[in-house]
Order: sequence, then C-alpha cells, then structure tokens
Amino acid sequence: MDPRQILKDQFLQIVDTQLKNNDPAHTRVTFDRLRATGYNEETARLMIAQCVAAEVREVMSSGAEFNTARYIKNLDRLPGPPESAT
Repeated sequence: MDPRQILKDQFLQIVDTQLKNNDPAHTRVTFDRLRATGYNEETARLMIAQCVAAEVREVMSSGAEFNTARYIKNLDRLPGPPESAT
C-alpha cells in the first residue's frame, strides 16, 4: 500500500475519533461549520485532517507537545490552508 494513503487514512481516523469523542470539541464545531457552508462530509473530514497533519508535522519537527491552541487556530482558518509554526 502507498505510504501516503496509509498516512491519509491515519489522519482521517484521528479526525473520526475526535468527532466521535467530541475532543477537542472545536473539531465538531469546525466540521459542522464546514458542512453548513456546503462542503460534503468527506471534504470536511479531509480539510480537518490537513490540520491534524500540520500539527503532527510541528510536533515531529520540533519535539514539542501537541499544541491545542495552534490546532484550533488552524481549524478556524479552514477552508484556508493551515499555518505552520515554523
């Protein structure tokens, strides 16, 4: 299997877990906002997954902890692209 597809599937699984557990709650708020503005479920999940990927990249490159405030800021930027901390 293509490693990119594996990563994509993992990021989408994180989004699904966040939505299911309502943790962080802002993931659900963002999903509902995107759906209300016309994005279908799959596209909304993929956009949120981009924010997950951006945060994972920051954690991996800096060795820092998951930054909830930065993650939420990127969720708020959707449908625009997530910002990098670097």
